[in-house]
Amino acid sequence: MSRLSGKVAIVTGASSGIGRATAKLFAAEGAKVVVGARREAELAELAREIRTAGGEALALAGDVQSEQYAKDLVAAAVKSYGRLDVAFNNAGTLGPIGPSTEVDIAAWNEALAVNLTSAFLGAKHQIPALLKQGGGSIIFTSTFVGYSASFPGVAAYAASKAGLVGLTQTLAAEYGPQGVRVNAILPGAVDTPMYRTFNDTDDKRSWLTNLHALKRAGTPEELARSVLYLASDDSAFVTGTAHLIDGGLSITRT
Repeated sequence: MSRLSGKVAIVTGASSGIGRATAKLFAAEGAKVVVGARREAELAELAREIRTAGGEALALAGDVQSEQYAKDLVAAAVKSYGRLDVAFNNAGTLGPIGPSTEVDIAAWNEALAVNLTSAFLGAKHQIPALLKQGGGSIIFTSTFVGYSASFPGVAAYAASKAGLVGLTQTLAAEYGPQGVRVNAILPGAVDTPMYRTFNDTDDKRSWLTNLHALKRAGTPEELARSVLYLASDDSAFVTGTAHLIDGGLSITRT
């Protein structure tokens, strides 16, 4: 049996990268998927690909900074598929890059809104729907940056993504007794459009990948398989974790 057979899942940040790969894998594993992101055309193409492959998917474009959008995603899942079992709150941004003393407050606030507040808003409206099914799984996309290591010039990114770990632990403790599991993935370098934006030369990519024990960047599909584990009953006794999927970056000193 497929690992998500009969389940309904929301995936945000689904128009590219880890979100896109995860939505396709969830559907291949039997889930009915509601995919969200700002880019409507890319979402529609993703939903078409999933349906062509025999899966079920609904695309709903919007801005994760909006609480109404968080409500709308849940409503779409329940209206179209009758329930919600899994939510992968994956949308994110790099935010302002540069010396911390020069970060504009508006850019700082936007990074926190996209990376942290949107995840809170998603969970706020996903949890009641999960509780109606007796529980479910919420997964956030954090990062190793600001957790096991960091770099100069990424204060907003590090702070907002590190905040997801605290949110994960609190929600896991708060709703675990009611069957809701909450975990965060902490990727290392993953070959996505965001990764290429930040590492736009061969020297930058070589330097970053060499920090990993595996000496390479991961792929979105590799990350998706770890998200699938956390979404499925294979991880039924796993909650509140900061799940490093970092190619050994956190333990490498060579």
